[in-house]
Amino acid sequence: MKRPSESLRLRRVRESDLESFYEDQRDPVADRMAGFPARDHDAFMAHWHKLMADASVTLRTILHDGVAAGNIVSFMHGDTREVGYWIRRDRWGKGIATEALRRFLRLDKARPLYAGVVKHNIASMRVLEKCGFCRASEVGDEVIMRLD
Repeated sequence: MKRPSESLRLRRVRESDLESFYEDQRDPVADRMAGFPARDHDAFMAHWHKLMADASVTLRTILHDGVAAGNIVSFMHGDTREVGYWIRRDRWGKGIATEALRRFLRLDKARPLYAGVVKHNIASMRVLEKCGFCRASEVGDEVIMRLD
C-alpha cells in the first residue's frame, strides 16, 4: 500500500478545479463535519474567484493519485492568519489531510497560524495536532487551534 506522501502533491488552484470543489462541498456529511452549509453554485464560484484574486491568500489543490482530492488555503481573518482544508469524503482516512497540511506549512510560514474546527470533528483536530497545532480556545461549538 502506498503512503499518501508517495501519491500526493500540492499545486496552484486552477479554474478547472472549481467544479470539483463545488461538488465536494455539497456533500451533507462533509458539510456537517466542516460545520457550515454548502453554498449555491453562484455564491461558491464568487467566493473562490475572490480568493483566487487576493494576493494575501495562499491556495493549493490537493492531488492524490492524480485526482483533485481537495484543497487547502490560508487567509487573513481580521488580525489573524487562518488555515483551512477540505478533503473529499471518498479520500478520508488515508492520511491525505495530514500530509497535505504538513507540506502546506512549508509554503506558508506565517506564525502564529490558526484553524477553527467544530468540536465533533475529532479527525480534523487530530490532523492539526499531528502538524503541531495546539488548542488555544473554544468559542461556542468551535475549537480554535494555534501553531506558533
